[in-house]
Amino acid sequence: MNKVRLYMKIVEWSDEDQCFIGRVPGLALGGVHGKSERRVFDRLCKLVDEWVNIHEADGAPLVPPSAERRT
Repeated sequence: MNKVRLYMKIVEWSDEDQCFIGRVPGLALGGVHGKSERRVFDRLCKLVDEWVNIHEADGAPLVPPSAERRT
């Protein structure tokens, strides 16, 4: 399973910054920003993938998933 899908990614427009702000609550501090909502989301997916790879390489546990899949 692709672990990127296990974490909620939030992309919101910021009137103050005049761009989209993206974050992954609980997994990564900080976030990403940009003018394109899609590009910010894609960068968030890459960020999650990088965090998962770092944790696995270090043998560190990942935080519990934040996105629940319901069928």
